[in-house]
Amino acid sequence: MSGTGPTAPTFAASGKRVFDVEIDALRAVGARIDGDFSRACELLLATRGRVVCVGMGKSGHVARKIAATLASTGTPAFFVHPGEAGHGDLGMITDADTVLALSNSGETDELLMLLPVLARQGNVLVAMTGRPDSTLAREAAVHLDVSVPAEACPLDLAPTSSTTAALAMGDALAVALLEARGFTAEDFARSHPAGSLGRRLLLHIRDVMHSGDAVPTVPAGATLGEALVEMSRKRLGMTAVVDEGQHLLGLFTDGDLRRTLDDAGIDVRATPIASLMTKTPRTVSADALAVEAARLMEAHKINALIVIDGERRVVGALNIHDLLRARVV
Repeated sequence: MSGTGPTAPTFAASGKRVFDVEIDALRAVGARIDGDFSRACELLLATRGRVVCVGMGKSGHVARKIAATLASTGTPAFFVHPGEAGHGDLGMITDADTVLALSNSGETDELLMLLPVLARQGNVLVAMTGRPDSTLAREAAVHLDVSVPAEACPLDLAPTSSTTAALAMGDALAVALLEARGFTAEDFARSHPAGSLGRRLLLHIRDVMHSGDAVPTVPAGATLGEALVEMSRKRLGMTAVVDEGQHLLGLFTDGDLRRTLDDAGIDVRATPIASLMTKTPRTVSADALAVEAARLMEAHKINALIVIDGERRVVGALNIHDLLRARVV
C-alpha cells in the first residue's frame, strides 16, 4: 500500500457511491419480478414440509437470513450448510421439503453435488443465481435471476451488490408469501414472544395483575385510616372500595390522599372512605391486553387500575410498575 490514505471526504464519497451502485442493482433486479417469481411463490406456498435454504460463503449468510425471515413470517424454513449436507445433514431434508438454493455463479461445487440426491428424493428446487445459463439455474424448477450490473466493490470482486440483491429477493418472497397466507400481526407476535411486539400482542392483564389477597380492598364502611393501612400493606398506591359481594363501589388513590390531606377539616381516623373515594374510576378487564392498560394510564394520567369482571366484581389490580416490569411500556 502507498500514499497518504483517503481523506474524510473521500470516505463519504466512497460510501455514497456504494449506495448508488446498490440502488441501481436493486432496481435492475426488481424490474425482473415476473412470472418466475410468481411460480416460485406458488411452489413455496404449496410446500408440505419446510423450505430448506442452502448456500455457501456470502450466499450462505444470505440464505440463513432468508430462512429466518421466512420462518418468522409464516413459512416454516431452516438453513442447511451445503458442505455439512454432504456429510450427513442431508438427512435433515425430507421429500416434503422445497429447497431454495443460492449461488451467484450458479456453479458452486458443494451445491451441485447435492442436486442428484435432491432429484432422486423428489425435492422441488428453486434457484437464485446471477447467471441464468448456469448449471444450478438450468436444473431448478424455477430460477430467480438476481444478476446485477456491477458489484459495489471497485475491484468487482467482493460480493456486495449481488448479496444485497439476493437478500432483497428473499425479502420479496417472504412478504409475498406472508400476504398470501393472510399472516397477521398476532401471528407474528406468536413467533416473537420475547420481542416487544410479542409482549404487546400476547400479554394480557391477567398475566401481570395482582390477584387474590394481593388486591387492596376495603368495605364501604371503612374509615380513611383503615383504607390507608390497606394501601400501605398492599403497596399499589390505591385501594378499591367494595360491597359484600366484592363489587366495585369506588377507588381511593395516593392522589386522592394528597388532596384529602390539604383539607384540615377531614378526620383521618373517623372519616368514611365512601365519602372520599372516586365513584366512577377507570377500570379494565382481565381479558384485555396489557398494552390497553398502558394506553388507559397514559390517556387519563393515572398510575393504577382496578381489574373487574363482567359483573363489576374486583378480580385484580395493577399499576404502572407492573407494566414496566413486564416491559409493556
